[in-house]
Amino acid sequence: MIYTFWNNLYKFPRFLIAVLVGFFLTTFQPIFKLLKNKKYKLIFIVITITIIRIIYLILKIMTE
Repeated sequence: MIYTFWNNLYKFPRFLIAVLVGFFLTTFQPIFKLLKNKKYKLIFIVITITIIRIIYLILKIMTE
């Protein structure tokens, strides 16, 4: 009985990793397809840098 418990407990991290990998692959696959186009790649980079900069400035103001 206790062996079954530990066996099931060891399966959970593998399941969690598989779910997370599947989530990220299905989420980012359309983004990777868009990045093949140079125009969309530039737009994506600009938007990403802008979002990171805004978050940085907000956190900097919050810690003052």
